Amino acid sequence: MQYPGRISSKLPQVGTTIFTEMSALAQQHGAVNLSQGFPDFEPDPALIEAVAKAMRDGHNQYAPMPGWMPLRERIADKMKLRYGVAYNPDTEITITAGATQALCTAIAATVREGDEVIVFTPAYDAYAPLIELFGGTPVYVKLNYPDYHIDWDQLQHMISHKTRMIVLNNPHNPTGAVLKAEDLDRLEKIVNNSNILLLADEVYEHITFDGISHQSLTSRPALAERTLAVYSFGKTFHVTGWKLGYVLAPENLMTEFRKVHQFNVFSVHRPQQVALAEYLDSDSKWDVGSMYQAKRDEFLELMKGSRFEALPTHGSYFVLMDYSAISDEHDVDFARRLTIEHGVASIPVSVFYNVPTHNKVLRFCFAKNSETLQAGSKILKAL
Repeated sequence: MQYPGRISSKLPQVGTTIFTEMSALAQQHGAVNLSQGFPDFEPDPALIEAVAKAMRDGHNQYAPMPGWMPLRERIADKMKLRYGVAYNPDTEITITAGATQALCTAIAATVREGDEVIVFTPAYDAYAPLIELFGGTPVYVKLNYPDYHIDWDQLQHMISHKTRMIVLNNPHNPTGAVLKAEDLDRLEKIVNNSNILLLADEVYEHITFDGISHQSLTSRPALAERTLAVYSFGKTFHVTGWKLGYVLAPENLMTEFRKVHQFNVFSVHRPQQVALAEYLDSDSKWDVGSMYQAKRDEFLELMKGSRFEALPTHGSYFVLMDYSAISDEHDVDFARRLTIEHGVASIPVSVFYNVPTHNKVLRFCFAKNSETLQAGSKILKAL
């Protein structure tokens, strides 16, 4: 069946994402799936039981539009304890249907026709389409390979009177790069005395390694006052299918966020919110970094002796691998062949750029159980 009229696409360049394609290829060919960023192990059984209990206790109707207040209070407690910042759970914290919905709503509420929004590449693939969907223009700044650090002088050069927002993803997907304190120092100087907003995608905030602490934009008052910060329960508690996240912002920015949120979502899954509020009875529940560092180290150890070269990763649950010693193929072609002929699925990093960039690097997700990592690395080492 076809719509008989004319369709003028708002996103004419957008098709099926590489994540969907690679996961489908992995399933079709029975490949070890180290591509899409989701764990293949179960969450804490206590959290599952808490959701079931919330349902049995009658929490099956709409939650309040901003979210279940006890959960917002837990988030406020965490932010105060970990970053020394006070967010009012009543007016400055909103529970969302995952982090991507939070990103979408934040951009919809603040970006207008003709605004420019700075995006660092390689970039999570949702940023640019969302900016374009609401009339903005993405302005791209390339991170410096191979450690993917920000060239702050270049960023300063790219800012114009049209710059409405800067999107910062920290820890960074797909590279695993992590901002340092001096990065936030430079950012403060750049946005000082401007009307620029900051959209902080901090969904991997609790997944940092090697003694490196997460430098949240919310921890700096001069940055927090212009920041909408986005987080994910799914990434932290191994429940990505729940699509539950939250956003923090100063009251005047949150007022605008909620104006949109109430019409594109209104409220999100109440039993999950009730369960998380009960589950987060101690600050230690947020601590998953050491577990993921062990998984990163396990994967890197398994890959020793291969012809892949691992690039440094200090956060998120991804590691980039340089395959230039194995093939001269374009990374998309190599990733497809790796899946179809050898049985391991990955993500080619070139798809995260707006212009052709071919560093011969693939992204592997190590948020997997040991059996999965062992099976995948065995194949990769044989190449």
